[in-house]
Amino acid sequence: MVRITKVHTGGGDAGETSLASGERVSKNHPRVELYGTIDELNSVIGMVRAELGRVDTHHEDGGARATVRVVKNAVTSKIALIQQELFDVGGECAFTPDQLPDAMTVIGQEQADRLCSEMDAWTENLEPLESFILPTGSPFIATMHLARTIARRAERRAMSLREAEGESAVRDVVIAYLNRLSDWFFVLIRWVAMTLGEDETLWVPLGKRVQD
Repeated sequence: MVRITKVHTGGGDAGETSLASGERVSKNHPRVELYGTIDELNSVIGMVRAELGRVDTHHEDGGARATVRVVKNAVTSKIALIQQELFDVGGECAFTPDQLPDAMTVIGQEQADRLCSEMDAWTENLEPLESFILPTGSPFIATMHLARTIARRAERRAMSLREAEGESAVRDVVIAYLNRLSDWFFVLIRWVAMTLGEDETLWVPLGKRVQD
């Protein structure tokens, strides 16, 4: 178990930080950018959980919103698990793959495949898209859109690290997980909107907007 008794050290005052290996690097090092972006994503998912908790569970007339209970029962534990896994991924990315401690347990293909299975289950109930969706909606849905885009940025940061240090800098399954996680949020957003009866805001091409 990790024991932290002091956070501030002053060691980063000059713009450097230590990787998990102890190596000192600039705070804009590609590896720091990667696990920093994963941390940012995890923080936004914390906001997603907070917004889910604020979704009204009753109608204005006092009647219960059964659909809210359906959404909370379906996704609360899933989102909580994503946060745990992202902490695993961020911790792993603080090392190079050949430096990982023997005692460290890392995510595998099972976790990446689970994201696909959950997406497939939600997609079965969704209508096909006829346009792109704008990133807006209720606070819960809009915050999930933000998480979706940061997940995509984390994937880009992983690829930037590979370009800087080679293919072995990041395990394939980490990149697959981040790629699927962005898609996972997109499908979840659509499923939540459908379940709660919220309209999706579709992109209207400029030519059609001008005509209207």
